[in-house]
Amino acid sequence: MDDSTKEPEVTEETVEDAPEEEVERDTKKDTKKDTKKDTSAPDDKPAAARKGLSTPVWVALVVVALVVGVLGGHFLLGGIGGSSLSGKTTLSEDQLDSVMGTYTYGGKTYDVTARDVITTQSSLSSAKQEDGSYKVPAADGVVSYARSAILAKAAEDQGISISDEDRDAYAQSTLGNSDYDSIASSYGMDADTVKKLISQSAAMSKLRDSVVTTNAGTAPTAPTKPADGQQDAATSDYAQYVIGLAGSEWDADNNGWAATDGPYATALSNYTITNDSATYEAAQAAYYVAYQQYSSTQSVAKSQWTNYVNGLLCNASISVFSLVA
Repeated sequence: MDDSTKEPEVTEETVEDAPEEEVERDTKKDTKKDTKKDTSAPDDKPAAARKGLSTPVWVALVVVALVVGVLGGHFLLGGIGGSSLSGKTTLSEDQLDSVMGTYTYGGKTYDVTARDVITTQSSLSSAKQEDGSYKVPAADGVVSYARSAILAKAAEDQGISISDEDRDAYAQSTLGNSDYDSIASSYGMDADTVKKLISQSAAMSKLRDSVVTTNAGTAPTAPTKPADGQQDAATSDYAQYVIGLAGSEWDADNNGWAATDGPYATALSNYTITNDSATYEAAQAAYYVAYQQYSSTQSVAKSQWTNYVNGLLCNASISVFSLVA
């Protein structure tokens, strides 16, 4: 696929903003002829379908991506009581249960240990250094763990639970694999940690679904580029593609637009469209409109979730007893 036919890039929970550049038209040309325009839009393939991130890293990012927000003044560095690891950059095996920080939610305070943070990122055996010691987890790792734990407890409060079957289905749908032993052995994590991360991510996904009332639907699929390279050749397939996206904006009985001020009619005003004839370029323009609408709705959904999480975290607090980066 060349640079002029990029498709929208969509992640599982959020969508990147579409390019801001507008589709250009040459208004000087006859409106009965197809005019070329820049309809470049980003890739529409889900990020989970691409190579580049190892499976455990992707799972962890799914959890982190679902936990967004600010702590509204309830985030403390060097909390009361400190830590036995203060001033240290490594720890021994008998120090794995040392408290790295705490978080308070629902009137209860919970400890976050070095073991908690390390085992959400790798197995203990993988994290162990040659001299038998472990690196002291970074402060942001403690914060990430606490945020995820707070969201997990919020899901529990909503009566959300994840069965083994739910977890397996979620893993299969997002990763294409539910063989946890295989995942763990391939990426230096243990199976129990992988299961826990996936269950947590599945619970957050359910929580998000219960909070977000805006449904953006499915991301539009880009039109297929003509095999012969004739982008200005009109076909019935491209006509059906355009009409399918335009929906009620298209009047099939009158073989034209139902109105001239709709988003599709406006964007495709310089293209010749009929019930059985449209070009690839026209289909691209329609796709761009569909993607922009999808992206806009996704932004509303993202804001609903972010506002919920911010409100939740503002009623919680996190203390970190280490400044290790």
